[in-house]
Amino acid sequence: MTTTDHAISTGSPFPLGATVTQSGVNFAVVSEDASQLYLCLFDMSGNEQTRLPFTQKHRGIWHMEVLGLTEGQHYGLRAEGAFEPAQQQVFNRHKLLIDPYTKDLSGKLVWHPDQAALTQDNQPNVVDSADCVPKSIVRTIQSSPDRPKRVRISPTSRALYELHVKGFSQNLPIADALKGTYLGVISAPGIAHLQSLNITTIQLMPCFSFMNERHLQPLKLNNYWGYNPASFFAPEPSYAQQDAVVEFQLMIDGLRQAGFEVILDVVYNHTAESELNQSSVCFRGLDNARYYRHQHGDYLNYTGCGNCIDTFSPSSIRLICDSMRYWVEIMGVDGFRFDLGVDLGRTDHEFTPNAPLLQAILQDPILSTTCLVMEPWDIGPNGYQVGQFPKGFLECNDQYRDTIRRFWRGDKGAVPEFATRFMGSRDYFHKGQKSALHSVNYITYHDGYTMKDLVSYHQRHNMANMENNRDGHGDNISQNFGIEGETSDQNIQAQRLNQQLCFMATLLLSQGTPHILGGDELSHSQQGNNNAYCQDNDLTWLTWQASQARTELQHTISTLMSLRKRYPILANLHLDDDTLYQHTDADHIEWLNEQGVPMTGANWSDKNRHFIALTLTSADLLARFWIVFYNSDTPINATLPSDPKHLKALYQTPGMAIENNQLNCAYRGVFIGQIG
Repeated sequence: MTTTDHAISTGSPFPLGATVTQSGVNFAVVSEDASQLYLCLFDMSGNEQTRLPFTQKHRGIWHMEVLGLTEGQHYGLRAEGAFEPAQQQVFNRHKLLIDPYTKDLSGKLVWHPDQAALTQDNQPNVVDSADCVPKSIVRTIQSSPDRPKRVRISPTSRALYELHVKGFSQNLPIADALKGTYLGVISAPGIAHLQSLNITTIQLMPCFSFMNERHLQPLKLNNYWGYNPASFFAPEPSYAQQDAVVEFQLMIDGLRQAGFEVILDVVYNHTAESELNQSSVCFRGLDNARYYRHQHGDYLNYTGCGNCIDTFSPSSIRLICDSMRYWVEIMGVDGFRFDLGVDLGRTDHEFTPNAPLLQAILQDPILSTTCLVMEPWDIGPNGYQVGQFPKGFLECNDQYRDTIRRFWRGDKGAVPEFATRFMGSRDYFHKGQKSALHSVNYITYHDGYTMKDLVSYHQRHNMANMENNRDGHGDNISQNFGIEGETSDQNIQAQRLNQQLCFMATLLLSQGTPHILGGDELSHSQQGNNNAYCQDNDLTWLTWQASQARTELQHTISTLMSLRKRYPILANLHLDDDTLYQHTDADHIEWLNEQGVPMTGANWSDKNRHFIALTLTSADLLARFWIVFYNSDTPINATLPSDPKHLKALYQTPGMAIENNQLNCAYRGVFIGQIG
């Protein structure tokens, strides 16, 4: 290894990362507290050939241009400085570091004990880590002007479909080489299935390059979900056949050509480096005290993942915004879903909607035009912030999830809150400030039961995670209809399918933005595992065999999505008491009981009430609907809102039928008809 083989010049502090120039490659790296930074050049076999010291530093950015270097060069970084763990300074030149701005990596990052910067007794770990850290790669990534343009989605039509690249494509009837890959998602069977649902927006689960957690390796388990990022720019290589960057771009192009908006689930709240005594592979080695939140010498762990990014730090704000713009402008995504978003809204420690990072995103001329979805909580102080994010962000609404589950389980007194959640949770997303569309309504998400398991299991069954069934939520507000798990009892099977149809119909008829967990339309089961983050196997991979459940669920989604697209009133009512719409004509809603008359105070306070109906009438009087929800299996008849000749059934679950000028509710179900 040498330090003199390459000529260098001053270079430039911007842009950050490695940039090919006319005469070589410019490198610019943020490390405010390091006393010395080194650029390490590697051959294609992973051997360190040259170590070049940076000599220029401007506002915390080390920079230089290495003359004669070309595209494809493998490299890493090393940093020297204070080693004072109590002060969050853990500089260690023996640790090879990934460039935070690298667009590609030579391989997947795998946890190894040699990556740690300090020993168990808080001394410097002098074992070199170059052999267990993938190398950054100099690449110029561009976006062709011929790529498909963004699909513009009406907010009232938008419906999110949560898709895991590998889980979606692994069992598709496609060539083996495409299974589990970016390109498998846009295979003919994959696209045909997505289009059959009539949904608008694909929400990709994390595609940043990620690392397996340390505790999973001896258990021979893998991080499946991907919420453990090693890089904010480089895509996950295990989903690619050869080139993750190109193949991710091709996936986006294929989804756009098929008519879909695409948003990416991103993890900017923590990194794979975990706790202080674990990996030092990037941020920790470059500027631990500035990239991560800490207090009184200890890490703050508001994420439950060992660390949390200090999103109040200017370096972190710049990094995150640069990353977002890269994924929009170069990789091609149309928006983001932010994991544990409250961390992004914290200043020193407390949350505020005026936090610098949130404001930076909303003032950015590129990022502010994208679809932005927040998970509005973390596990830190005051970490629950549903409804509190600025207007530019949609928010996942767990209040909706829990209330809808309770209603369809038949809990007493659930009707009033059911009506509130159905109408867009205006107690959280207040009239005059935000539309109901800010509420991202969901019943199932990746972190919990699938919809099939929600109606099949009363207790979690997570033994496969090898944590003695301690992980995952204990209270799932579920109902198994008399038998825990799979059963051959056809009556129970029918009840479970009907319950899934009721859930899905409620979701797609509610005011707000619906979110569907990929696989629920197939009646996919994880055998009661409600925390399948480490199950990279048939438990989580979708199966594609034909079934009655699949047929009926897909029909429900497609039918009701068609209605939402045609009639915006089904997604976002304009009511006369909402000043947000003071300059538009008002739509009208009326709540009705089973006698077809307006709900009384006594009706609303009746804890044994199971029936609720409403009429929705558009301001122009051209659209009028009668929607019914009934959550009991005791038959009743409901009075129709008009002459049967003027009521057209648009969708109904199996137990609902118009007979003898009444709606016969044989058992729990949903009905929507058009009046006129």
